[in-house]
Amino acid sequence: MSNPDALPTPWRADVIQDFARSELFQRTFQEGMDLVEETAAYLDGGGRQASKLLSRNSALAYAAESMRLTTRLMQVASWLLVQRAVREGDMPAGAACEDRYRLSAEAVCRAEGPEAAELPSELQSLLDRSERLYGRVRHLDRRMYVEAADDEAAHPVLSQHDRLKTAFGG
Repeated sequence: MSNPDALPTPWRADVIQDFARSELFQRTFQEGMDLVEETAAYLDGGGRQASKLLSRNSALAYAAESMRLTTRLMQVASWLLVQRAVREGDMPAGAACEDRYRLSAEAVCRAEGPEAAELPSELQSLLDRSERLYGRVRHLDRRMYVEAADDEAAHPVLSQHDRLKTAFGG
């Protein structure tokens, strides 16, 4: 768990800034926001109609999976918006390390849902795409924040070296 009072090393802040300015971020951000819009349009339109045609059990599965889908996408969108705030200078890179800005609700987002055979194919597609996107963002989150913190803890000499370089303008 990260300490909100601890500042990231300059290296870690650089990694966060570099990612926020990268083409990978831009593509991931666009994909995430497009998927949020597409999902909202489906759930408010065609999905609403399709769910009315389902059996009772399938309608319950539809409701559960649509909630999981929206939770997953809101987690991804929130994380991406934080990275964009870092890129635009509206948030310092160190603040993005705080737990409250990190990807969460993993138990809900990654849980196995009911058998999807009777769910509408468009919902199944959105579920699949959102799960893949969540997995990629989860990987990025861990690489940038969890593993970077673990690396700093595992290499206290390097961490101290970085602090000395910063202190002496190196």
